[in-house]
Amino acid sequence: MKKGINKLIPGLIFILSLITFSCSRNVVFTDTVVMPDNIWKLTNIPEFRVPVTDTLSKTNVWFTIRTGSGYPFRNIWLFVTTSSPDGKDITDTLQYNLADGKGNWYGKGTGDIHEIKLPYRTNVFFPRTGIYTFNIQHGMRIGDLKGVYDLGMRIEKISK
Repeated sequence: MKKGINKLIPGLIFILSLITFSCSRNVVFTDTVVMPDNIWKLTNIPEFRVPVTDTLSKTNVWFTIRTGSGYPFRNIWLFVTTSSPDGKDITDTLQYNLADGKGNWYGKGTGDIHEIKLPYRTNVFFPRTGIYTFNIQHGMRIGDLKGVYDLGMRIEKISK
């Protein structure tokens, strides 16, 4: 019986590698900023620097936030400032629901940690090559936002 299992292992590894590669080949950018002591301070403005070389492909831009039971709200407000390589800035004010009215968290989670993928922009392209900078500040009414583990950003190329 051991010989049969040993023969299957390389095949399973190949299949898992193929699945992993095919799921991640459209990822243009991904990064995460960890919040010290699980507190997102108002003065802590995560910055994501995205190098862009492809001005033709359409992309989807997502944020990922991981919160814990210490997070006191069902929603979050974000101020997102995007700076293009030519120096132009655009600031968006965004509001996302993280839980429903009964306190059931959206997204996925285990134990104390809840992770949710937040759509920012869909079906967009970057018009210039160079470095695009995304600065994200929370817009909640308190300075120290407890229960936030980290904030991530992910840009995926849309498959044709």
